Amino acid sequence: MKKILIGFVTITILGLAAFFLFRNTESEVNFRTEKVVRGDIVATVTATGTVNAVTTVLVGTQVSGTIKNIYVDFNSPVKKGQLIALIDPSTLEAQVAQARANLLSAKANVEKAEATLVDAKRTMDRNRNLLSKNLIARSDLETAETNYETAKAQVGVSKAQVAQTEAALKITETNIGYTKILSPVDGVVISRNVDIGQTVAASFQTPTLFTIAQDLTKMQIDTSVDEADIGKIITGQDVEFTVDAYPDITFKGAVSQIRNAPITVQNVVTYDVVIKVDNPIGANSLSPLLKPGMTANVSIILSVKRNVLMIPNAALRFVPVDKEKGRTRLKGHAVWIIKDNKPERMPVSTGNSDGNNTELVSVEIKEGQEIIVETILKPNEIKRPVGPRMF
Repeated sequence: MKKILIGFVTITILGLAAFFLFRNTESEVNFRTEKVVRGDIVATVTATGTVNAVTTVLVGTQVSGTIKNIYVDFNSPVKKGQLIALIDPSTLEAQVAQARANLLSAKANVEKAEATLVDAKRTMDRNRNLLSKNLIARSDLETAETNYETAKAQVGVSKAQVAQTEAALKITETNIGYTKILSPVDGVVISRNVDIGQTVAASFQTPTLFTIAQDLTKMQIDTSVDEADIGKIITGQDVEFTVDAYPDITFKGAVSQIRNAPITVQNVVTYDVVIKVDNPIGANSLSPLLKPGMTANVSIILSVKRNVLMIPNAALRFVPVDKEKGRTRLKGHAVWIIKDNKPERMPVSTGNSDGNNTELVSVEIKEGQEIIVETILKPNEIKRPVGPRMF
């Protein structure tokens, strides 16, 4: 009988222990935590842009004709004044010859007019002498005087024709000079739009023959910054960016200009921010790494905080789950710590954020302290939120 009683008591104790054990296990809530650490917080504005040469010159032609020779190609370095192409000058040379012939003719007309003037003056003087002796009528003298004035005017007309033909000759000679396409700057040819034998017409607008980048060692990035972020950008801010061609290289630059003209695309307003950068020379080549037209992923650095307390942004978003009431939301920034095996809310003040971590200004939270970033619960234990409760 005694043994039976002892066995009954033992079973009862084991049953109660198992009951409380399983109940605590089922009701236990686990949390994932991370430590408050020190580090650097770099606040940035991200944008995309296009790499361009600082100065790009479009080389055209002022005369029409057929391309006779091309002396440069893509990527050719050129000097200011260097001959880079030649338009066939045959037609213009014929025009020059014609203009010179017209000039000779005009000068001959001047000589003829001057000779006529001399003859008219001689006749006028003779008639005056004869009229003084009453040997001719006054009308004869008047006619001679008229002829003299007419011859005198004709000399002026002939001289004007000489000036006109000289100007025409100068124009044709200038146009011949335009058949030689010269580089206006020192730089590199990045585009060639014509071939030998191609006809170019400059009647209505100047055709573009070449595009020359003046200096590829200095580049600029034209970025589109959203209107929500443009107020944070100031001239001189440091910039870091990458391009798809060199994903492992971080290039550096600085904001040089913030343009006021808005750019609206599908109701999205952006502003052009110009970033000046140095274009480094590649280790395995003599050419600069950055090329015009590359897409740049830009980070404009707004501020840098060194060796500050920082917490993951997930800790600021964390809200514990009440099994009965679901999640609740409270005003203000706060983090949660574990105290007496329960989450406890601690309001905090925050500073800059880099998108992943946020500067912690609050003095109540110490370095190395564990804060909750996530609840680990079984899916069937989480109830739907009953609505936000604001305190």
